[in-house]
Amino acid sequence: MIPARTDVLVVGAGPVGLATAATLAGHQVDVTVLDAQPEAANTSRAAVVHAHTLEVLESIGAAEPLAAAGIHASRFTIRDRDRTLVPVRFDDLPTRYPYALMVPQSTTEAILLERLQARGGRVLRPHTVVALKRDGAGTLVTLAGGESIRARYVVAADGMHSTVRKLAGIGFGRDTNAGESFTLADIRLDSDLPRDEVILYFSRSGMLVWAPLPDGSVRVVAAVDEAPEHPTVEFVQALLDTRGPVSSRTRVTEVVWGSRFRVHHRVADSFRSGPVLLAGDAGHVHSPAGGQGMNLGLKDAVALGEALAAALSGAGEERLDAYAAARRPVAVDVVRFASVLTRLATTPGLLRPVRNLALGALSRVPTFRRRLAWRLSGLVYR
Repeated sequence: MIPARTDVLVVGAGPVGLATAATLAGHQVDVTVLDAQPEAANTSRAAVVHAHTLEVLESIGAAEPLAAAGIHASRFTIRDRDRTLVPVRFDDLPTRYPYALMVPQSTTEAILLERLQARGGRVLRPHTVVALKRDGAGTLVTLAGGESIRARYVVAADGMHSTVRKLAGIGFGRDTNAGESFTLADIRLDSDLPRDEVILYFSRSGMLVWAPLPDGSVRVVAAVDEAPEHPTVEFVQALLDTRGPVSSRTRVTEVVWGSRFRVHHRVADSFRSGPVLLAGDAGHVHSPAGGQGMNLGLKDAVALGEALAAALSGAGEERLDAYAAARRPVAVDVVRFASVLTRLATTPGLLRPVRNLALGALSRVPTFRRRLAWRLSGLVYR
């Protein structure tokens, strides 16, 4: 049942919305979570949680169960077929989580939902926001079913196409990417490639990401001209044959799940408009290069939850302004980093030898490798 009033209304029950609500519930804030979908998604989608994100998630008790549920990948390498261009180690980073945690998004969401429920919260489904009316007391939110709920604050955690962001009149910036097409597939295969390492392959045919998952499957992501809605075994096999290793052939036996998406690089004009605040993809989107998207959103979520709790306890609106002022530059920086990785991965064939030579030279510099490890792990934002 929809309550008539709530202190904070979180729209969207993906990882970002759940983490925001769990943070608020831990401060005994009256928080309501709505989601348009009739049930939670059970696909893997985002598949990596980085070290700094795990450190942040300790505050809501989610880091330990997440770490126990995934693969601890201690290495990330950039390769051109069989040639290693840049090896990056995480196992010597100064953190309790010296690895990239490979875990399906469905598992991340389940753990965050458990943390929310343990603190007395729940998700109400399916409910779609259709109107916002702001006044001095907050926001009156109208739902598609005719119900309404008054909230002191509204959190837009409803993704790239955020209805709440649009209703609040917040612009989504200029798209700095042409909407490149990507295919994504979780596959089962026979291969001797490592199952504790994330690999970004560069090749003349394009980029390909190899990311192992806890159930023995492997996540493959590749930029293609026209991605099929449902990638087949033959399609994924061709990608691995033309972009993956040459010396050790991998044989795809099954596509467990597949999808397609287009990449956009955008950052919202502001992360706050009065009582409406943005977090996650509602505020920023970019390519999957480096696995930064969900991690950035989860850190938004905890920071916003803490800021809202402080504001509601009497600390003042300044905490919310500070959240918006601090998180947007971080989003701009992460989008820029993802753009650089994407451009490197999609370097035209004639320039590929120059790129490889430059990366090979840089990889011999310990400072470069360490800075890249800090950047990928998110520890640079401590």
